[in-house]
Amino acid sequence: MTTKRTLSIHRPEDILGYIPHMLGYWPEDSLVAITLQGKILGATLRVDLPSQRTPQALAGFAEQIRHYLVADEAANGVVLAVYSEAGWANGAVVEQAMPLLEALQLHLDEVDMSVRDAWLIGPEYWRSAFCEDEECCPDPGLPLARIKDSQLNAELVYQGSAVGPSPRASKGLPSFVRTGPLDPAVQEAESRFGDRILGLWRSERCLDSVLAVWHHVLARGERGDRLQPQTDAELMGFLRTTLKVPAWRDAVVVMAAAGLDSARSGAVSFGLFSDDEPFASPFDLSELGIPASEDVPPAPVPRGSAARADVFTYGDVLLGLRPDTPSWSQVDALHHVLAGLCVEEESGEVAAAVFTLQGWISWCKGSGSIAHACLVRAEAARPGYRLAGLLMDVLGQGTVCRWASRPGSAWRGSRQALI
Repeated sequence: MTTKRTLSIHRPEDILGYIPHMLGYWPEDSLVAITLQGKILGATLRVDLPSQRTPQALAGFAEQIRHYLVADEAANGVVLAVYSEAGWANGAVVEQAMPLLEALQLHLDEVDMSVRDAWLIGPEYWRSAFCEDEECCPDPGLPLARIKDSQLNAELVYQGSAVGPSPRASKGLPSFVRTGPLDPAVQEAESRFGDRILGLWRSERCLDSVLAVWHHVLARGERGDRLQPQTDAELMGFLRTTLKVPAWRDAVVVMAAAGLDSARSGAVSFGLFSDDEPFASPFDLSELGIPASEDVPPAPVPRGSAARADVFTYGDVLLGLRPDTPSWSQVDALHHVLAGLCVEEESGEVAAAVFTLQGWISWCKGSGSIAHACLVRAEAARPGYRLAGLLMDVLGQGTVCRWASRPGSAWRGSRQALI
């Protein structure tokens, strides 16, 4: 979703107060870079600090950062924030951070993207990396409370923004799932639908019905209508069942990001469907409280038909290559629906699917740390879960989602203006 909000940013602590709200958590051992387009904040990038600090390693790291930031073609400057515990106890924080900052300055100057300012943030204090004025930047720095109590932070909290725990501080446990046991009515519905539809995973009619249900649920999510076990137990049990089939799971993700035609044509191109399938769908939408005339997708793509120019493969969508810009409102709706289908410490196929897809969504939004935490949970929920392993390989290569690296397609809760 994109909203138009203008926030007043007058001091460094305002920008530093904005960063955790943009990321959703307080960074640790991280470099955060925000491009500037005049007085407009542009793209936000967070990466882990480099483990090696040799001149060669820092040069390679700085080159990689430059590669990511130049995707914002309108940017003419950047501000940097280094989050680290190192050097504060012995007073060497500036000395230790300077080689990294100098390497970044050198590589960014080559593309006319000047470093406007840089700040160092520790567990108790923060300071400018370039300021030598003791009155402005006393040793060891200014109290962290000045960031957390800043006017901008208060304004964002008032608007409903919240800062969650760091993925590291929470030991990899994402905070978006339900707490407590899974509702018995949901479990019972999941078991019944499992007996009816799991054996029909190669049925084209069954996939059409599955997508029709998810289409309805995501439309509800876009309206802010969240699923509740008390009233939606049948629907939630059905959705959990569909996540047990990898082909259905992938079709739902592709539909959310790239549309229904891509979800259907991708299934056809994979040769998913069997010619030996039942004539009718194994369930009726009315069983799930969905009127037959509501939110039912259009007719399926005929097998063997030529792909339209705006229909994309599953691989292109899952790797964030196509479409040029995903449907962020649908992806956000999927995020919230998934969060309601799983509970803390759950294991098994459904939990692995939920955590994997949440990891994928976080990666698409540019939150690599949260993505990694989700994928770790997916692996714990079901060791060897294939999609989680594949996405972990993508993260391990340092790949940033193409959508997240381009200002025109990147997800952001708002487009902020500096005043």
